[in-house]
Amino acid sequence: MISIKRSNKSKNWLKRHFSDPYVKERNRKKLRSRAWFKLKEINESEKIFHTGMKIIDLGSNPGGWSEYALEKIGKSGMIFAYDILPMRPLKNVTFFHVDIANILVQRKIFISLKKYSWNVIMSDISPNISGCSIVDNVNMFKLSNIVLKISTSVLSMHGCLVMKLFQGYGFNEHVQKIFNMFKIVKIYKPRSSRVNSREVFIIARRIKI
Repeated sequence: MISIKRSNKSKNWLKRHFSDPYVKERNRKKLRSRAWFKLKEINESEKIFHTGMKIIDLGSNPGGWSEYALEKIGKSGMIFAYDILPMRPLKNVTFFHVDIANILVQRKIFISLKKYSWNVIMSDISPNISGCSIVDNVNMFKLSNIVLKISTSVLSMHGCLVMKLFQGYGFNEHVQKIFNMFKIVKIYKPRSSRVNSREVFIIARRIKI
């Protein structure tokens, strides 16, 4: 009986997935990820990317956000991308196959990144989903803290952080922490984000000294 329920659930998910207009458009455009559309919406609303920018992409696999950002910053820009999972090469993106949760890796990242002034840090990073919203949020906040640590260490004074979070348990407290670190903070829910998804995106600018 359990296997039948799981099978039906999988079939329903696949049906919704392939009928999704953003999935269809992703396939038509031959994009790396449906997430491309989320970043596009965020940028059209907040005007984040400009030619020649230096960008850090945390949790970059499969490369959808880097793919979009590249269109906006041009060849004069630079992107360093990091993920614990491998990512297919993307022209003009320097990819690092590492676990940013590892303290030793973080130290190496700080050393390499401090050579430049970074305009944008973007993070679509997500923990492995357990199905328990409280556990998932706790794990998401752990990753978010790493992203914030990197951001406050290497982001330029007038730089911008774009980061995914999950609504629910602990969300308000964690967002308040971000308000304490940045002068301007917005919460954005793209239309392309699935209706039943708890994800929202934080756009934070100008680190407080």
